[in-house]
Amino acid sequence: METLIETKDLTIRFGGHTAVDHVNLAVIKNQFKSIIGPNGAGKTTFFNLLSGQLSPTEGEIFFNGENITKLSPTIRTRKGIGRSFQITNVFPNLTVLENVRLAVQSQAGIRYQMLGHFKKYKNLEEKAVEWLEMVMLDDKKDTIASNLAHGEKRKLEIAMLLALNTEVLLLDEPTAGMSLEEVPAILDVIRRIKEKGDRTILLIEHKMDMILDLSDSVMVLFNGRLLADGTPEEIMKNETVQSAYLGGLHS
Repeated sequence: METLIETKDLTIRFGGHTAVDHVNLAVIKNQFKSIIGPNGAGKTTFFNLLSGQLSPTEGEIFFNGENITKLSPTIRTRKGIGRSFQITNVFPNLTVLENVRLAVQSQAGIRYQMLGHFKKYKNLEEKAVEWLEMVMLDDKKDTIASNLAHGEKRKLEIAMLLALNTEVLLLDEPTAGMSLEEVPAILDVIRRIKEKGDRTILLIEHKMDMILDLSDSVMVLFNGRLLADGTPEEIMKNETVQSAYLGGLHS
């Protein structure tokens, strides 16, 4: 099995507080790994280190065997690391199709030309529609993004990450702020991406049923430290995890 992402003693301190504390982790290519832990455990901070929003105090990050510790978020995205945030990040005044087409265009390295009509890039548009079909949003392609429901904006954001040909998807609580009715749709999208088998997915999520259903492996952060890393079954049976985090989940 090929290791895609590896961290070595990854650490970040804010003043006297250690938010991520010497985390050593290996993520297997095309694996679905969930990250769990109580609020303040360091989950989002860990994502920010992987994607380059934050620079570590100590330690290193490797992607495809390359040390990317000092690379910018933009360069990491170009190399194949895509990041979603707890707050959706789309262009609100563009249509759904235009949002994804811009991502396809960016990945293809084609700069926008004021004097050239976008229809000139029909193949880019066709590719954008394919990604919208993947997230089941093709019927909304002409809708202005700001008019989408919250769950639909999440799906659009994922389509944009896919369109960038990212090898890794870092999904930070994709169901946050959704109504109960919206959650199954986003679950279906994530499941479809997983079943396609050509992406590595790291997921931060609090919904344990979702984690147990989708994950190949689960890592547990507690006070910034890696408390456990294993299959969902191993994590659920781990007494240290139960006492530190899960508490009386099944009691």
